Amino acid sequence: MQKLLLDLAERTAWTGAQAALGLAVVELAEVPVWWAAPVALALASAKSWVAGRLGRKGTASTLPASKDPASHGPVA
Repeated sequence: MQKLLLDLAERTAWTGAQAALGLAVVELAEVPVWWAAPVALALASAKSWVAGRLGRKGTASTLPASKDPASHGPVA
């Protein structure tokens, strides 16, 4: 159960950070707020790229494999 909560917390934090950064960028750039969605999608792509280099292959985690809850146990 703790592994699930850790994974959920990481994913929630990343989603919140992407949304907040998307809104901050469009506010600073003084462009219409609908631009927040494409900016957040670009941030999601960047997160995916980072996860592919840091996290365990096959997971969406940006945590190193030693800290990733999905890395402890059998791989599905």
